[in-house]
Amino acid sequence: MKNRQVSEIFRRIAQILQIKNENIFRIRAYERAADTIDGLSKDITEYVKENKLTQLPNIGSDLAAKITEIVNTGSLKFYEELKETIPESLLTLLDIPGIGPRTAALLYERLNIKNIDDLERAIREKKLEGLEGIKEKTIQNIREGIAFLKRGIERMPYAYALEIAEDFINRLRLSNKVQQVSVAGSLRRCKETVRDIDILVISERPQEVMDIFIGSSQTEEVLAQGATKSSVRTKQGIQVDCRVVEKKSFGACLLYFTGSKDFNIRLRLLAKEKGWKINEYGVFDQDDRFLAGKTEEEIFKLFKMQFIPPELRENTGEIELAQKHKLPQLISEKDIKGDLHCHSNYSDGANSILELAQAAKERGYSYLAIVDHSQTLKVAGGLSQQRLLEKRKEIDTVNRKVKGITILFAAEVDIDNEGNLDYPMHVLKTFDLVIAAIHMGLKQPKETITKRIIRACENKYVHIIAHPTGRLWGTRDAYELDWEAVFTACRQTNTALEINSFPDRLDLNDTNCRLAKQAKVKLAINTDAHSIEHLKWISLGISVARRGWIQPLDVLNTLSLEDFLRRIKK
Repeated sequence: MKNRQVSEIFRRIAQILQIKNENIFRIRAYERAADTIDGLSKDITEYVKENKLTQLPNIGSDLAAKITEIVNTGSLKFYEELKETIPESLLTLLDIPGIGPRTAALLYERLNIKNIDDLERAIREKKLEGLEGIKEKTIQNIREGIAFLKRGIERMPYAYALEIAEDFINRLRLSNKVQQVSVAGSLRRCKETVRDIDILVISERPQEVMDIFIGSSQTEEVLAQGATKSSVRTKQGIQVDCRVVEKKSFGACLLYFTGSKDFNIRLRLLAKEKGWKINEYGVFDQDDRFLAGKTEEEIFKLFKMQFIPPELRENTGEIELAQKHKLPQLISEKDIKGDLHCHSNYSDGANSILELAQAAKERGYSYLAIVDHSQTLKVAGGLSQQRLLEKRKEIDTVNRKVKGITILFAAEVDIDNEGNLDYPMHVLKTFDLVIAAIHMGLKQPKETITKRIIRACENKYVHIIAHPTGRLWGTRDAYELDWEAVFTACRQTNTALEINSFPDRLDLNDTNCRLAKQAKVKLAINTDAHSIEHLKWISLGISVARRGWIQPLDVLNTLSLEDFLRRIKK
């Protein structure tokens, strides 16, 4: 898919325009277009072929022409010429969380800092101190940003690794040479970050499969090519391995390469106790007779165990429960009855309320909460009280027009630095649903942020805390919280915590999901969709929840509309 390439070019253009202090509306146009392209469920190439680019939100004729040029030629002349107007090193500095376009330009102009090494040296030699706008806290943030970036180079966020894997897998599935294909490794277990990608294939024509695999548009470098195994490095720098295995051993191979390491060790010990041997080729008795291996289900049955979902295979108690056939029935996408966190074009979303309603209905939802930003968040088009009245009228109109789904009048309300909410109480009481979120003061001490969230929970009109740790992959770490205090406040006030499914967030993480469940705190799995294309990302939040051992009864939006409204009124 060309989507990532196009969106990355548009984001780079926006950054360069910021450095050059260009018109803010022009900058936002490229950013919004990039958001739209990132959320597409099909290849942007298809829209080019069908001449339908301008039908997409935020894509006008000028941007459509630029997208067409990138798709057809692999580059954009305007972008290449724009890059020549600034030192190339500035773009490298922009990859560091905590450094914006203005700061990057300042560092280059005053200190001739061209790369990360130059920046680290300047920090050690205390050369940043005294620069205009650079405070001690700024330097600390930059230092942390460099460390964050270096960690990110080693591993890739789950959502992005999944996108790369799906591109390879779809290419293989389109071939008539492949009988079965599956991802394995930490990606199949839906781990938060992924070091590399493993793909397993059943085929009677392995050499042709290898040729198809290495020929992917994602491939930057072929690391190895053999008759049954090949490895490539993608343009994003991640290694992808593909193996062709025998049909009778596919389940054993999938089990082995899915892991985790601790899970596999535990399984080998169980096999040894029975006088068996288990490896990637199958399960064998002491005389090397093949006992099982065609499917994972076959192997678990042999061990007299309940099938263990890949997300749970971490040797944290799942094996013992599987032996007793007492594993929890994990939540799945079909359990979700509605999305409680979507943005319309009233704030920073790309689609109208009607378009969102129709898209949610097509997904089989029975309700949808449109939670545009509150008034203080101007950068995201926060709604004044007057605009809220207009939005309420439009929701009423859509509810009369679109049958089979109910649109809830809701808001994502900012929590200020003292824990107050962005709308007064008489406004909050008019909403069907209120989710509260922190968007400012993200670097406050742990105790301060904890108190802000607890105070928001204590507001009787707040139902959900959105993206509770504030993290953004590749941009900022989560802020620290006293989780015991937060869980206690949520339980006592009947406030749910969100699992935000947006690829850059995935917040809460799996660990805190499991802790919330143990603390008897309800969860809500939402997309934070800013486009109808983003609604599909609910699957990412489901993956996080499954790793956290979450069941349907733990999640608010698995309830029917009637039960949901009754539940949040308690």
